[in-house]
This record gives sequence, C-alpha cells and structure tokens, in this order.
Amino acid sequence: MWGARKTGKSTYLKQRFPDSVYIGLLQADIYKVYFQNPERLREELKSKDGISTIIIDEVQKIPLLLDEVHYLIDSNKSLQFILCSSSARRLKSTGSNLLGGRAWIYMFLPLCYSEIKELDWHKIFNHGLIPDHYIASKKIHKYLASYLYDYILSEVQFEANLRKREAFARFLEIIGISNGEMINYSNIARDCGVDAKTVRTYLEILEDMYLGYHLYPYRSRSKRQIITEMPKFYLFDIALSHYLRKYEYQEMTGFNAGKSFAHYVFLELIAYKYLNDKRDELFYWRTKEGYEVDFIFQNNAFEVKIASSIQKNNLKGLLEFSKDSDFKLHVISFEKTKRIINLENKKITIWPIQEFLDTLWNNEI
Repeated sequence: MWGARKTGKSTYLKQRFPDSVYIGLLQADIYKVYFQNPERLREELKSKDGISTIIIDEVQKIPLLLDEVHYLIDSNKSLQFILCSSSARRLKSTGSNLLGGRAWIYMFLPLCYSEIKELDWHKIFNHGLIPDHYIASKKIHKYLASYLYDYILSEVQFEANLRKREAFARFLEIIGISNGEMINYSNIARDCGVDAKTVRTYLEILEDMYLGYHLYPYRSRSKRQIITEMPKFYLFDIALSHYLRKYEYQEMTGFNAGKSFAHYVFLELIAYKYLNDKRDELFYWRTKEGYEVDFIFQNNAFEVKIASSIQKNNLKGLLEFSKDSDFKLHVISFEKTKRIINLENKKITIWPIQEFLDTLWNNEI
C-alpha cells in the first residue's frame, strides 16, 4: 500500500485488521530491532500460532525485510502481509526485492469527493484534503508548516541523502508558486542555486514520496506544432501549495482561485484513476500558439473554468484540439445546470462541478 504520510494508511489498516500483527517502523525501538536483525521477523512469526495477517508500516525504512517477507510468503501460503510505504525511492535505489508477481499494489490518497460528498471550498483550499488537516478546527497553518518543514524536509534528507537542505526548501516554495504550470528546469535551478539536473532529482523525490505528480503533454498525430517535452507538476494537496505561495482562499474569483480549482479537478481525476484501477494516463495539451486543454483522460478532453456562465471564448482550446481528435469535449464549471452546446459541428458538455463529480465517480463520463 503506497501513499504519502498522514493520508490514513495506518489508521485504516488497524481498524480493518484489528487482529493482525502490526510492526510500525516509525517507532525507534522497533526500527532498531529489525534494522539490526531483519531475520527477527521470521523467527518471531515461527514462534506464534494462529497468525494470518502481518502489517509492516513504513517498510521502506528497512528494505532487507522484503527478503524475509518473500521467504515467508513462499514457505507459508496462509500468511498475508500488508506492506505500507510512504516512499518508493529507497526501495528503488537499493534494488530491493519488490516481490514481483506476489504483491498487489494499492494507492492510498488524501480525501476525495467520493468519500466526503461535499464541496466546502474554504476547507478544501485552505485546509487541504489530508484527513487530519481537513477536520482541524484551528491553527491549520501550523499543521501545514509542520507537514512541509518537519516532515517533508526531514524525510527527504533520510530517503534521498539530501545535502543542500536550504536549496530544497527554496525549491519547495518555487514549486508551490508554479504549481500546475509547465516546468522550466533552468529557471527553477537558477532561483534555487543548483543545476537543472538537481531540480529534476528534486521533482523525482517528491513523486517517489507520493507528494506530487508530473502531468505530461499529450502527443497526438498532428501536423500542428504542439508542446511535447515540457511536463507540468502538481503537488498532491492544494492547501500545501497555497501555504507555500502565501495564498489564502476567500472567494471563487480571480486567477489564483481558478488555478486552485483546476488543481482540485486534477486531484479528483488522479484519485478516480487510482481507486478504480484505470490504466489510462492523464495528459495536458498545448500548442506553441498558446491553445490549451487542461486535461486529457480516457478519450475525454476537459477544460476547467471557474466561470458561472461559459462563453464561446472559453472554448477555443477544446475546439482547436478537436480538429485533430474525436475525443468527447467537456467544460467543468460553476454553471448551475448541465447543458450541451454545438459549435463547429462539435458537441461540448458544460458541467456544473458537483454533477460532474457525481457522474465521474459513478463511472458514467
């Protein structure tokens, strides 16, 4: 089970499997025992009867435990292991045993619409969708600051052997400001005082720790000049990006609110993809002339607008995209009722945000 810290993995598993053996490697004494003697796991389980489920939390901290799990799975078919990790980086970099063919992978994400069934924009944008943050009644800035600087910075140092803590802290601020925009590695590198290769590594670290996602440009069979090499990057939580760029949501108007609304829709599409085991990837589309579509997913093109009344000039990107594609065209908006319009022999569905989310999570898009 992969997922960022504090998304609720441990809480869920303890409630779902109350009779399991739980090994939490965040506890210093337990970590020390298994770090010094990974074989201790095998010895302990052999001495216990009636054990069927074993949970190892933050397993990436001791990669050698995966060899023990591999052995135990093969030697005792009645055992079920649930392995949690908030970072894949150490496991990948050490060439760890990833139990090929023996493990099912699940993603554990922050809260999404299908779980909370409400659109409280103040909470979504200012608190974020990490469970503890979403329900916090006060001092939300302290929660966000602690997550960013006490958790992310310290974990990055541990997982990636980070040498320049100050440069990475500055990088986080820049990523918060440029969240959802095309990545200019050279500009970010200059602002952080590192090289472009290091910026790429920093972004890989965030993605390996499930703290953000690359959104790559869609490559279509077209003679048009389109952007093909510059990905965007979205942090996994809206409030964290707001905190980093010192923005506090007040009302659903203006550039910042529009940017955050698109971020929210992106995270819902990501959650839908992972929680429904969809193999399709998300993309964005942009021409060198500046025409753009926010998201391409499953033969659908989505444009996201905070407008309460969609006009023809809001549809230029979709119409340009449709010249080389027969994808279904959508606008996700704050209009009050769903409607379908026809322009240039193309059908475009205008969605109110809540109706879109209900339809998406019902697998009806």
